[in-house]
Amino acid sequence: MEEERRSCIRIGDAYCCPVCQSHHLVKSGKTGNGKQRYSCKECKKRFIISYTYHACQPATDKQIMLFTKEGLGIRSTARVLKISTTTLLKRIVVIANGIEQPPIIKGRSYEVDEMRTFIGTKSRLRWIVYALDRSSRQVVGFNVGRRTNHTLQVVITSLKLSDARKIYTDKLKNYRFLITRGLHSTLLRATNHIERKNLTLRTHLKRLNRKTICFSRSLTVLVAVLKIYLWG
Repeated sequence: MEEERRSCIRIGDAYCCPVCQSHHLVKSGKTGNGKQRYSCKECKKRFIISYTYHACQPATDKQIMLFTKEGLGIRSTARVLKISTTTLLKRIVVIANGIEQPPIIKGRSYEVDEMRTFIGTKSRLRWIVYALDRSSRQVVGFNVGRRTNHTLQVVITSLKLSDARKIYTDKLKNYRFLITRGLHSTLLRATNHIERKNLTLRTHLKRLNRKTICFSRSLTVLVAVLKIYLWG
């Protein structure tokens, strides 16, 4: 009983919670390497004051998201944050898993296009297919895979379920088999917005640049980076 009381001693106003900034803290045992652990009585989060490993710091995830959106590569981000590339890749996947796709507003018009990239080697081509809301200029859905009808179908189906008013694409013949004639349009310059978005993606994300050594080695990481950039 006395040992339990000793582990819940209030520490006063010397420190504050890094999450909610509350000073209502108590001691809450120690870590495996002997560092004092604290618990916040307001938000119930547990933390330590000085971290041995930089990847454990509470603000690391926010910095990873910021640097990813600013186009820093994996090695560049790891050097700036002083963490290993392996740890960084794991954190990117974990962050992306916590990001949900935004809801698609019904009755809108969309532009759909595809971008070519590769994973590992240039012989392993992959296509990024995504849809852009013409009103808000926001990406409402994407899929990564081979250049097949199945890869396109994932994005097209989500637009059909949202009662899309019109779907604009280029003249790739695959779209004719996936979108009904009344819903589909291939007018000249109808995809200007999404073509400009393609340029933005290739400029901001090193792994999508046409001439770079920062290509993706993993499909999982590529999808995770796209989720962070588009919806994070």
